[in-house]
Amino acid sequence: MAVIDNVQAFGRGRLSFADERDIDEFVDMLGRYERGEVSANDWRRFRLLRGTYGQRQDGVQMLRIKIPQGIVTGDQLRALGRTAARYSRGFGHITTRQNMQFHFVLLQDAERAMRELADTGLTTREACGNSVRNVTACPYAGIAHDEIFDVIPYAEALTRYFLRHPLSGSLPRKFKVAFEGCPRDHALASINDIGWYARIVDGQRGFRVTIGGSTSILPTSGWLVYDFLPADEMLEVAEAIVRVYHRFGDYEHRQRNRMKFMIRQLGWERWRAEFERALAEVRAEGGVPFSSDAAAAEVEEAPDWTPVPAPAVEDVKRKASSVKAHGPGVMPDSVMLQTFSDAYLTWMHTNVGLQRQAGFVHVTVRLPLGDMTAGQMEVLADLAEAYGDGTARLTIGQNVLFRWVKVGSLQELYHRLQAAGLGAAGANTVADVVSCPGAESCRLAVTQSRGLGRVLTEYLDRHPEFVALVHEGDIKISGCPNGCGQHHIAAIGFQGSVRKVGDRALPQYFVLVGGGSTDSGASFGRVVSKIPVRRLTTAIDRLLTLYQERRTPGESLGAFFRRIPAAIATDALKDLAELRQDETTADDWVDLGETHTFETVVMDGECAS
Repeated sequence: MAVIDNVQAFGRGRLSFADERDIDEFVDMLGRYERGEVSANDWRRFRLLRGTYGQRQDGVQMLRIKIPQGIVTGDQLRALGRTAARYSRGFGHITTRQNMQFHFVLLQDAERAMRELADTGLTTREACGNSVRNVTACPYAGIAHDEIFDVIPYAEALTRYFLRHPLSGSLPRKFKVAFEGCPRDHALASINDIGWYARIVDGQRGFRVTIGGSTSILPTSGWLVYDFLPADEMLEVAEAIVRVYHRFGDYEHRQRNRMKFMIRQLGWERWRAEFERALAEVRAEGGVPFSSDAAAAEVEEAPDWTPVPAPAVEDVKRKASSVKAHGPGVMPDSVMLQTFSDAYLTWMHTNVGLQRQAGFVHVTVRLPLGDMTAGQMEVLADLAEAYGDGTARLTIGQNVLFRWVKVGSLQELYHRLQAAGLGAAGANTVADVVSCPGAESCRLAVTQSRGLGRVLTEYLDRHPEFVALVHEGDIKISGCPNGCGQHHIAAIGFQGSVRKVGDRALPQYFVLVGGGSTDSGASFGRVVSKIPVRRLTTAIDRLLTLYQERRTPGESLGAFFRRIPAAIATDALKDLAELRQDETTADDWVDLGETHTFETVVMDGECAS
C-alpha cells in the first residue's frame, strides 16, 4: 500500500506534493547516465517518470509540472513564472490534463527548476511515463449550482494515494483518472481509465464508476463498473483496478497497451472476475482506510481569506511585459486598454458565471492555445490574491479560472486583465480553440497543430457572428492520432495528417464532427473529410454555415453533427478535399506556423499526453 508521509504545508491549507528525494534521485540517475553506468532506455524510462520528456529538437527537454486538479496558489504561479523566464522560452503551456509544460529546457537546468518548484509544493513526479498521471477534476467543483457534491477532496485523496505508489511508475502504459461532481461531464471522465461521477443515494455519498475510457487508437467510452460505489470504498477499488492492469496489461506492444485493450482481450467477465479477486486481496490485507465523512463540508463556504491590495494598472502592465517571451503563440507584451462598453459586456457574457454562493462569481481567463508568459503568471498570482481566494484553477480547456470573485470587483479585475493582455472574451466558446503542442516540439506530431490553432482562433475572433451563433460547441486540434488535443470528442475536431500529391508530401487534416461528452458517455467524432491545411478556415466557415442553416432551436454544435448524416458534412467540404498537383500553390506545401517546405518527420515518441 502507498503511504502518504509528506506533510509539509505550502499555503492555503493544502499539503505539499513535492519530495526533495525525488530530485536527489533524478540528479544521481543523470550522473550515472552521463558516466555510462545506465543505458539510454533505462534513463529514458526514469526521466519520464520525473516529468522530463524528450523533444524533437536535440539537447532540450519538455518539463511537465503536475498540478493536481489544476489548483495553484499565488506563490506557485509566481514560481511557474520564474521557471518560464529562467529555464524555458518565457512562457508556459497549460495542457488538457491541467498540467503546466515548459519547452526547450536544457537538461542541465532541470534540477534547478524542479527544486525551485518543489519549494512551493509542486512536483514533476509521474507527470509523464507509464504511470498514474495527473488526477483531473471539474474546474467548477465547490461552486457549481447543480453540483452533487465537491469532488476535490476525493480527487486529492486519490492523488496522494497513488503518488509514489509502488505500482504507479511500473504500469504497461499511462493511466488517467478524472472526477466529476456535476451532471454534465466537464472533466471528460468518460475518456479516462477511471472516471468518477458524484452520486448521492439514500443520503450517502458515492460514485458512479467507469473504466477503460480513452481516445487515440480505438476511441472508447468507459465501461460501467459501479452504478453506485460508496465513497469510503473509493481507494481500495482504485487499488484493485490498478493491480489488475499491472498484472494483465500488455508490456510488449506499445500501440495496444492501454487498459481498454486489456479489457477487450480478457473479455468483460474475465476482467470482472480478476478485479473481484484483486479487491478481495486488498481487503484481506486490511483495505485502504478512507473516511468520506471528513472529506468535505456539504457546501463550500466563502473562504477565510484576506485579500491583498490590488496592483495598480500601470504595475500590471509593467509586470506583464517584464519578461520577453520568445516563440510562437505568445501573448503581446502590452495592449491598449478598452473602455467598459461592448467589449466588457461581451466578456461578462462569455467569461463570467454565477457561483452557487450568493454575491460571488467565477471568472475564466482565456489563454489562446493555453499559453501565458512569465509576467502574466505573476500578474495572475497578484489578481488571484486580490480578487479571489488566493488560488486559481488550470482547466482542461487550457484556461485559468478564478473563483470567489465578488460581483462588485468585476470591473476592476477586467481592467487589470486587459492591461496584462488577458482580457479576451470568448472563453469556452467555439472561438476558444484547444490544441496540443504539435510538431513545434512533439516527437510524434505530423503537423503544426498550434499553427492551425492560431489561424482558426484569429479567424473566429474576426467573425463574432459565428461565435454568437453557436449555442454550445468546441474546436480541438491534435497534430497526430494520439489525441493530446482531444480532437476525438470535439464538436469539430482536426487530426494532423499528410497527403501525397505527386511525389511530394503536403500537410492536411482529418476533419471530425459530432464528438462530445453526453449523458450516456463519450461520443466520438466521425471523419467527414481530409482537407489541405491552407483551406481549413474555409472548411470552418462551411461547417458553421451548415449548422446555421439546419440546426433546430437550442441545438448544440456537437448534437447537430451527431444528428445529421455524415454525408451532408462531407458534401459541404467536397471541393476543398480535392486537390490536383497542377492546382497547388506555393503556400499549400508550407504548414501553418512554418516558413519552410513541409516535411514528414515523425520520431520515436515518448507518450506525450
